Amino acid sequence: MATCPPYPTQPSGSGPARVGGRPPHAHWWQRRRVRYGALAALLALSGLVILALVRRQTGTEGFLVGLGLAVLPVPLLVAAFRWLDRVDPGPWRNMVFAFAWGACAAALIAIVANSFATKWIATATADPASADTLGATVIAPIVEESAKAAAVLLVFLFRRRDFTGIVDGVVIAGVTATGFAFTENILYLGTAFGADQMAGGRGIASVTAATFFVRVVMSPFAHPLFTVLTGIGFGIAATLTGERRRLRRLLLPPAGLLLAMGMHAFWNGSSTFGEFGFFAVYGAFMVPAFGLLTWLVVWTRQRELRAVREELPAYAAAGWLTPAEPFALGSMRARRLARDYAGHHLGKPAARTVAQYEAYATSLAFLRRRARLGRAGADFAVRERELLHEMWRRREVAQPALDHAARMTAPPVRVVAPPWPVYGVYGQSQRYARGAYGAYGQPNGPGMHAPGPPGAGSPATQHGTGAPGPAAPCPAYDPYNPYRTQP
Repeated sequence: MATCPPYPTQPSGSGPARVGGRPPHAHWWQRRRVRYGALAALLALSGLVILALVRRQTGTEGFLVGLGLAVLPVPLLVAAFRWLDRVDPGPWRNMVFAFAWGACAAALIAIVANSFATKWIATATADPASADTLGATVIAPIVEESAKAAAVLLVFLFRRRDFTGIVDGVVIAGVTATGFAFTENILYLGTAFGADQMAGGRGIASVTAATFFVRVVMSPFAHPLFTVLTGIGFGIAATLTGERRRLRRLLLPPAGLLLAMGMHAFWNGSSTFGEFGFFAVYGAFMVPAFGLLTWLVVWTRQRELRAVREELPAYAAAGWLTPAEPFALGSMRARRLARDYAGHHLGKPAARTVAQYEAYATSLAFLRRRARLGRAGADFAVRERELLHEMWRRREVAQPALDHAARMTAPPVRVVAPPWPVYGVYGQSQRYARGAYGAYGQPNGPGMHAPGPPGAGSPATQHGTGAPGPAAPCPAYDPYNPYRTQP
């Protein structure tokens, strides 16, 4: 692959065609504000309709009680999915869209379609009890999982740059299901409260307490667990490229959706397996499945951190990063220390700058890994320049903080001479002379090398793509505060 210049440039042939020196006028429906506005209006309308339907079934008092109880697990679940996404965090707008879709659009589709299908089956068979059982075990899983999967599909199609692997699929699917479970819990808890009001149930023996224990305490992860299977299917498909893998890319998302429907149906049908069928399915199937998927996601997250440590040294060798940064960026503890350190010395804006730098560096590592494996798209060079440019703009704040975090978290490295124990120092300053990069070696992969930054003697200058120039002299370094230098 060809090297790229140190700063992004407008690629030839990209962008809209110009006629008479002006870009063609976009239609009003193609404008971003119009599309975002239409989507927000659709979700808001769905929210108002589902709000009216739930309130109609539960009553105002039941709705308020259900709302107060159903909201309790939401922050914990959203925080858990956000924690999983800390290595390469996606934009908040994707998570907000996913939650809103699950709570509003998917819930509205489910409540309308489930009610219509159950009534139709009851009318056709003249057996309301069997219709309710069939609706819960067959109709509901198909309708609900399909409605939730629509959010994952939309992000996969229209936010493809933010959807690069299994963790992204798990996060979007899990947050969508969390929103859906939130609305569903309002309905179930509100209905249970209304039943207690009519029957006089109070305290622990009430239907409301039993419903809260089963849905909020025991199985708040049920809906996210089902839909995560769909997200994994989309996540694996996102990592596959090439014509030979086209069939697998097309089949994996439906396969994940079918697994989600099957697990959902098995869970809903557990109440028909006898008096203790629910607890048997919960202990023998749901808890192990939850543990297995949790292990898979955490393992994937550790694999992503390892990819960061393996891919970024090529950019350190070219002068874009300091030698300490690949280690620091491959450790979640070092990342947190870097943000805290910058925030302590320079304020919250500096901490946000370091967080942005970490996100861009992680995306760069994943992009390079896909390129090394032959999975990068045609826009690899353009995207690489964009990421490097964004990192270069933030280096003055981020690099000293990351160097400090690397020193605080890296294990000491003992050297042979002098005869007494001496421990290595990670990182010196923001810019390095050319000779400082040799310890990290050259980038791996045929024809791949990182573009060098402006003014640094890097491999990129040897290929005629970097801006030649002498390396900047290193300022005197303060080990206690790298933001303070001396002339």
